[in-house]
Amino acid sequence: MTITVGVSIAIPEPYGEALRDKRRSFGDEMADRIPSHITLAPPLVVDDDGIESLTEDLRELTEVFSSFRVSLLGTGTFRPISPVVFIAVSEGIAQIETLAEGVRKAIGAPDPEFPFHPHVTIAHNVPDAALDAALNDLIDFRCSFEVDAIHLYVDDPAQGWLPTSTFPLG
Repeated sequence: MTITVGVSIAIPEPYGEALRDKRRSFGDEMADRIPSHITLAPPLVVDDDGIESLTEDLRELTEVFSSFRVSLLGTGTFRPISPVVFIAVSEGIAQIETLAEGVRKAIGAPDPEFPFHPHVTIAHNVPDAALDAALNDLIDFRCSFEVDAIHLYVDDPAQGWLPTSTFPLG
């Protein structure tokens, strides 16, 4: 049997749920299935018996990384290439990129389809008017937080993406 996993930085409260609520308000149905996060490795299908090895690889990887500060500031978009509006990462980009590359190598995830650009999605696959609203509504959004762990998520068909393991940095 197989499962689909992903590795991300969780956006802490109160910011995570506030951004999720905003995503919901823009009509993005995935808001109910996907917690607010910064993706480190895209969804990957693995065999059930491979999870133990994968978690050990992530544990070993995160031991060599120190915690770091992330700041989110304003909005951006991937349009016209992809119908996505996001909250931009303004601090911690280099650390996220290095961590993401390490995660992808550790778990055997494919390289991203597009150049890696750390962000928090707030609207995806919604009408242009909703994308415009998301872009404008959160243009002044800002927050900062310490990243001291990454999380392994499993895609549960009934409940969406659920965190199943936490890997402290350092």
